[in-house]
Amino acid sequence: MKRIPLLIGLILISFALFPQSYYKVTGSIRGLTLKKVYISAVYGDKIPILDSTVTDEKGNFIVKVRMDKPAGLYRCWWDKEKSVDLIINKEDVSFQTIVEEPGDSMDILSSVENKLYYWSMQRDRTNQARLSLLMPVVEYYPVKDDFYRQVTTEYEGIQKAQEKIVDSLAKLYLGSFAVHIWKLQQTPFLPSTLSKEESVNYMKAHFFDNIDFTDTLLLHSNAWSNKAISYLGLWGNSRLSQKQLGGEFIKAVTAMLSAASVNAEVYKFLLDYFLGGFDKYHFDDVITYMADHFQDPFSCEDAAKKTSLQKKLETFKKISVGKVAPDIEVPDMTGKPVKLSGIKSEYTLLIFWSSECGHCTQMMPKVKDIYDKQKPKRYEIFAVSIDTSRSEWTTFIKDEKLKWLNASDLKGFDSKAADSYNIYATPTMFLLDADKKILAKPISWKELEQNLKDFKLL
Repeated sequence: MKRIPLLIGLILISFALFPQSYYKVTGSIRGLTLKKVYISAVYGDKIPILDSTVTDEKGNFIVKVRMDKPAGLYRCWWDKEKSVDLIINKEDVSFQTIVEEPGDSMDILSSVENKLYYWSMQRDRTNQARLSLLMPVVEYYPVKDDFYRQVTTEYEGIQKAQEKIVDSLAKLYLGSFAVHIWKLQQTPFLPSTLSKEESVNYMKAHFFDNIDFTDTLLLHSNAWSNKAISYLGLWGNSRLSQKQLGGEFIKAVTAMLSAASVNAEVYKFLLDYFLGGFDKYHFDDVITYMADHFQDPFSCEDAAKKTSLQKKLETFKKISVGKVAPDIEVPDMTGKPVKLSGIKSEYTLLIFWSSECGHCTQMMPKVKDIYDKQKPKRYEIFAVSIDTSRSEWTTFIKDEKLKWLNASDLKGFDSKAADSYNIYATPTMFLLDADKKILAKPISWKELEQNLKDFKLL
C-alpha cells in the first residue's frame, strides 16, 4: 500500500481539525456581468456589509457568511434598489435570478429554509390579494343575498386555512427561521361581520394576540420592523394633520412597547426603531413623548455607562420645541471657533447640511435668496456642515456665495455638534429666538418659509 505523502497527509488532518468555518452563498444573476455583489446582515433597517465579490461573465458568484454569525435574514445586493433576501441557518444557499426582477424571478436551487421562505411569501401575497378583492363585497353587498354568504365563507376560509398551514409548518420544521418569520407576520383572524371601522378597531385590539415578544431570533431580520410598520399603519389617517397623526402614533407606540416589555432585547430594538423612524419624519411630539416615558432597559444611572440609545433619548428631550438649544462650538472656514451662544441676533436659523446632500444643495440657494433680502436683518444663519471633504464644502460655499456663518469640523455625522442634536439626516433645521430657545424645527423648504412667515421674518 502506498504511503500518503506527508504534505497531503497534513492537509487532510488540517481539514479534519479545522472544518469549514463559513456558509457559502452561490448565486447566478442573469444580466449582471463583472459587477460587484455584497452580502449584508439584516437587523431591522441596518444592513452592515459582511463580504463582497465580483460576478463572472455569466453573472455567477460566491460570497461567504461566517458560521459564528447568527442565524437570520441576510441581503445579497448589487445596487441600492436591487437585492434579494436570503435566510442563513445551518446550510449553504444556492439561487438564480434575473437582474431586472430579482425578487419575482427568484429560484432557490438549494436550501430548505429559503425554499420555504419564498414559498410562504408567495402564498401570503396571494392570500392578501384574494382577501383585498373579497373585502369590498363583504362590506357593501346585500347581507341577505346568497352570493354574500358564499363570499363571507370564502373570506373567513382563506384566513383559517392560512392559520392551519402556519401551525402545521411550525410542527414540521422545528427551528426553522422561515417559519418564525411567517408566524410573526400573520394578522389576527378578522370576522367578516365587521364594518370597515370595526375591523380597524378589532385589529388594534387584537394585533398582539398571537405575537411572541420573546422571540429574539427574529431581531436578526426585518421581521420586527415590518411588524411595527404594519401596526402603525392601523393608526394612520390621511385626513389628520401632522399633530393629530402624532397623537395617534403615541397611542400605537405606547401599546406596542408595553406589549414588548416582557423582553428587554425586543423592547430595546423597537424603541430604537421607533425613535429613528419618527425622527426621520420629524414627529417631534412623538419623539418627546417617547423620551419622557421610555428608556433603554440596559442603561445605567451612571452617566459614564449610559447606552447610546439612552443618550439619544436624553438628547431628544433637550432639542424639543420650547427648550434652549444645546450650545455648540464649531470652527469656521479659517479655523476660528463659532459658538452658537455667541451669535447676537434677534433670531438664529441653525442648519445642519452637507454638500453631498442633494436636498441641501437644492435648498441652500433658496435660503440664500430670502436671507440676502432681509431689510433690516433680523435673523442670522449658522450653517453647520457635516461634510468630511474641506474642498467640497468650501467650493460649494464659494460658488453659491453663502455669506452667513459657515462652520464644520469635517467629521461628518461623528462630529460633536451632530451628536448634540441627534443628526442622522440632512438638512435638519432649528429656528431659535434671541435666547436660543427652539421655536420651530422645519423639515422642508416649505415649512421653513411658513415658520419665517409665522414670526414675521419673511
